[in-house]
Amino acid sequence: MLGLESWNLGSYISYILPFLFFFLLLFLLLVVRLDGLGSNIWTLQSCPIDLTGKTAVVTGANSGIGKAVSCELARRGARVVLACRNLIQGQKALSDIQKATGSKELLLREVDLSSLASIHNFSQKLLQEEPRIHLLVNNAGSTGLPPRKLTSDGLELTFMTNYLGHFFLTNLLLKCLHRAGSARVVNVTSFRQQHGFVDEQHLVGAGDPFTKSMAYDCSKLMLISFTVELARRLQGTGVTANSVEPGVVKTSIMRNYPWQFRAIFWLLSIFIRTPKQGAVPVLYLCLAEELDGISGKFFNSKCKLALPAKSAQDSQVTHSLWNTSARLTNLEKWTKKE
Repeated sequence: MLGLESWNLGSYISYILPFLFFFLLLFLLLVVRLDGLGSNIWTLQSCPIDLTGKTAVVTGANSGIGKAVSCELARRGARVVLACRNLIQGQKALSDIQKATGSKELLLREVDLSSLASIHNFSQKLLQEEPRIHLLVNNAGSTGLPPRKLTSDGLELTFMTNYLGHFFLTNLLLKCLHRAGSARVVNVTSFRQQHGFVDEQHLVGAGDPFTKSMAYDCSKLMLISFTVELARRLQGTGVTANSVEPGVVKTSIMRNYPWQFRAIFWLLSIFIRTPKQGAVPVLYLCLAEELDGISGKFFNSKCKLALPAKSAQDSQVTHSLWNTSARLTNLEKWTKKE
């Protein structure tokens, strides 16, 4: 028995640890390749924009990038609506932002992006409270969710949370965005979109098989595709729509993965951007004066224009995805209720 235990320990040291070391090394190289060695071409310090009198809505504002973005917008005088699924975490975020900024223009509102009814209730109340919305930041998202799990609406959970929920919410809030005269929609995607593909059957849990990570990749690509088509439909309205990937950021997005993956992510956190750093490219799309009138574009984590995966560049794909999404969310029916 002792010999067997010794062999198992020796095998672990000889085979498992080198494998983990190799995995960590590859991950580090990936982080360096993605984030680069230089700094962003744009900084918050270089931007004088004041948002007093403006209203911003940020989904997933209770933590991570969403919280950091909300904090900076509040610091610049904006009235910020923290759109959160978890009100307990949302209240803590609101208190933290108040302490950091002294802002009295913070509103906490509940919305579950995996539920059409919750999104509709949220938007209906917001339309009454906020006649004008100048900035909508679609930031909330999750990965590691069980693949092919359907919501109560019959829609696939990952795609509903990361894409369809924001598609639906944005369309329901268009009235407020139009009333603002000049407004921006900022969709937060991921560098993983380059590994995704568009299969509309995925929205209802069908289509080609996919893993947890693949579902995330494809949903983030669909968010970019939606941005392109939205921008086309908003031409001449004063409302623009762009998407951005913030890089590899230390947030709670890994919470649904097994502990082994979360442990590795935590160990590597010293090499990964903080939420405040990850918020910079998102804030660039929110604030930069040079982006006035720019719409339908995709920006990388260095605040530079980039090309997304080919599916998001195909007008037939983006148009078809929009029509399918509108049908699956019963968009026409819900908008008639407003």
